[in-house]
Amino acid sequence: MSVWPAWEVREGGDSTAWFHVRLAFTDGARVDALAVAGGGGVCLEDVRAQPALSLDDLAVFAEWIEEPLFEACGFTGEPGAEGEESASGRRARPPWPRGIEGRWLVAQEYRAAQEEGVDPVLAVMCATGHSRRKSLRMISQARDAGFLTPRHARR
Repeated sequence: MSVWPAWEVREGGDSTAWFHVRLAFTDGARVDALAVAGGGGVCLEDVRAQPALSLDDLAVFAEWIEEPLFEACGFTGEPGAEGEESASGRRARPPWPRGIEGRWLVAQEYRAAQEEGVDPVLAVMCATGHSRRKSLRMISQARDAGFLTPRHARR
């Protein structure tokens, strides 16, 4: 199963993020879904399956993707349960490490996303919980630290 970010909309301090979810089976069957995370919860917006799913199969699909989807969306603890940090308005994920450890982790997220064929900047945004601008700055710092190859050749 794979989960990767699609896009995010921020409005007045609130954030809503969409994620692609794919569950592929060895016999060629697959299920693609679009999940929405916002307001402290996650819901499925669109599900497409080949071959089609019955209602019972759809319920099982929801159980299979629940935990990985919550992890990808940055929710901690039990799905559906809000922690003390969420109640106080702070980020649901723990703070990202600073310094050399944080740069190394950014590089790991970036390279893993490249290998999976997804947008590495969005992967870093999802992992860190930071904006695109801050994530690009962190990627640049990881490059400067030598954890990633230089982006452009200097002339």
